[in-house]
Amino acid sequence: MSRPIARVLTLLELLQSGGIRTVAELADRLEVDERTVRRYVDHLINLDVPVESVRGRYGGYRLASGYRMPPLMLSDEEALAVLLGLVAGQRVGLLTATGTASETAAAKIRRVLPERLGRRLDSVLGTLAFTAPSGESTAPETAVLLSIADAVSHHRPVSIRYTAADGRHSERTLHPYGLVAHSGRWYVTGMDATIGEDRTFRLDRIAGARTLPGSFEPPAGLDPARRVLSGLATAPYRYEVTLWVQGTAEQIHTRLPASVAVVTESPSASSADAETQYWSHVELRAERLDWLPAVLASLDLPFVIEQPDELRDLVAELANRLTDSARRSPSACDGYR
Repeated sequence: MSRPIARVLTLLELLQSGGIRTVAELADRLEVDERTVRRYVDHLINLDVPVESVRGRYGGYRLASGYRMPPLMLSDEEALAVLLGLVAGQRVGLLTATGTASETAAAKIRRVLPERLGRRLDSVLGTLAFTAPSGESTAPETAVLLSIADAVSHHRPVSIRYTAADGRHSERTLHPYGLVAHSGRWYVTGMDATIGEDRTFRLDRIAGARTLPGSFEPPAGLDPARRVLSGLATAPYRYEVTLWVQGTAEQIHTRLPASVAVVTESPSASSADAETQYWSHVELRAERLDWLPAVLASLDLPFVIEQPDELRDLVAELANRLTDSARRSPSACDGYR
């Protein structure tokens, strides 16, 4: 590709990125003089690309609003980034209900790529493995996701039709704070105006979302991801578990992530060595307890169980089994080797 043609295509890429580009800026990016920039713009206009000239002190060139560029021009790095994003979204469950859209989009991109680049990307995708998300992936409706995302961006209330885990249907007015993707599911967190409390909703359980008139002001310093993880950790289950662990929240979250446990650090001075040690309070809810003793053992930190008593028994049983195994001599399995 000759350099003038390459520069014209680069100019098109710069204009596609949006906004007004001054002649001086374009000349600097293309490494040409301003007269040459104007000549390149004329080339684009002759190709029916609607480049608009904006006059004034801060004027320059821009593409006409709403114009969709027919050619797809991606560098090797950009093409790899786009295809990896599409494939990763499909593999880990970050899709909408119209999941085939990612496949058709990837196919369209592949069709317009040069053969050389296509072969290289096929090599990457053919050797790439993704770990499966924890739990079953569920996809929301595209219209629901887009409507709520727009409401989050513009601080607009929305009316949602929601189906709870027990099958109950309701219609709620929500002030959405943010969208969060976690473990193959989409969540929206916000203030449920129906009851005046913050709530977290799964998007795949929302049948419809309709933007309402008006606006709201989200809380200052809001962290939607933290709110969602905290909501998941405090969801109602059969057992409420509370305990103290001699360690920091960072240490504890290596085995009990924020979506499972709420950890509150409480530093206290040790009378034995006069050094500051951290005893953190841990709260979590679980439908079963049989998995928890092994996780607590893997922390390798002292802990004290507050409740429930069933957990004490399970920890003691695990300790006994480990002690018995440690005391067995190799001769115990002579008949099986």
